[in-house]
This record gives sequence, C-alpha cells and structure tokens, in this order.
Amino acid sequence: MPRPGRSGAYEDPAATLAAAAELLAVLHARGQDGVTPAVSPSQLRALLAVEAAEGVNLRTLGEVLGSRPPSVTRLCDRLEAMGLLTRSPHPSRRREVEVRLTPQGRTLLDDRRAIRVRELSAVLGRMAPGAVEALMTGLAAFREAAAGLYPAGGPPAAAEASAPPAREPSPAPEPSMAPAQVPDSA
Repeated sequence: MPRPGRSGAYEDPAATLAAAAELLAVLHARGQDGVTPAVSPSQLRALLAVEAAEGVNLRTLGEVLGSRPPSVTRLCDRLEAMGLLTRSPHPSRRREVEVRLTPQGRTLLDDRRAIRVRELSAVLGRMAPGAVEALMTGLAAFREAAAGLYPAGGPPAAAEASAPPAREPSPAPEPSMAPAQVPDSA
C-alpha cells in the first residue's frame, strides 16, 4: 500500500525490500565461491540448523527444515559423506540419533561467513555513514517486528534456524565491520 507523501522506490516498501533481498541473495551466493566442498542450499540450511542446535535429533532437524524423515536421513547421509557432520547415538535415549558439525563443517560455515561479510562490507563501504546507520536501525526494527510474528525464530517450516533473536538496536557499526544477518546465512 503506497504511503502518502512518499514517491519513487518508497511507494511500496515491501517491493523495495523484496528487491534488496534479491540483491542480498546474489551477494549471499558469492559466499559459496571458493569454499569447498560446495554445498546446496538445502545442505547449507541443514548445517546452519545443526550449528544452531548442536546435538539436535533427526526428528527435530526435520521439523526445523520442514522435511520428512527419509529426506532428512538422505540429506544427513550426504553431509556425513562430505565430512561436514556426524551422527551418533544419543547418550541416554538409545533410539535417538544426535547430529553434530565436524570441524570441517564449522570451517565451511566460517569461510562462507567471511566471504559474505567481505562482499557486504564492500557495498556498505560505498554508502554514506548516515545511510549505513539508518539501514542498521531499520534492520533492527525489521528483526524485532519479524520476531513478533514468528517468535520461534522464523516462519513455520523455515530453515533459518540460525537466525539470531531480535534484540535492542545498537549503534551502527563502521561500514567495514557491519555484520551480515542474511537468512540461509552462512
């Protein structure tokens, strides 16, 4: 719905945000470049979910990913074969299997984050400091509003298990230090 007194890109904030999200997706995909082994988006979501809840069982992982048990098992089979996660019996509930990242899985996520932050920092570095501050304030408000709609951390069946909880807005970081909080992010 257009806002009175605004023109151009601000006539439809949702459309503007959707366009920015598309650009962020392109920058986010660059986080895959140069990181081995290459992982698919669904594999990445699974790794992020495991990172967010180390020791998660397969049933819970399936709920977080919005996937059925056979699909989760196959996904974990592939990730385990790549050396990115391990499955082991739960210490007290023998029928459950725990899923954990391996050191290689942690390194992969860290490498992706470093590349993504570098890409985003390059863009933020081209912005005026006031615009960066306004962006950080707006994103903090957006996260807070989203947390009110989705208190469990994301939309139902979403895989953004790694999304940080909403928190009070903080002072804007320097452009080169701005953290990236992008869904599917790592």
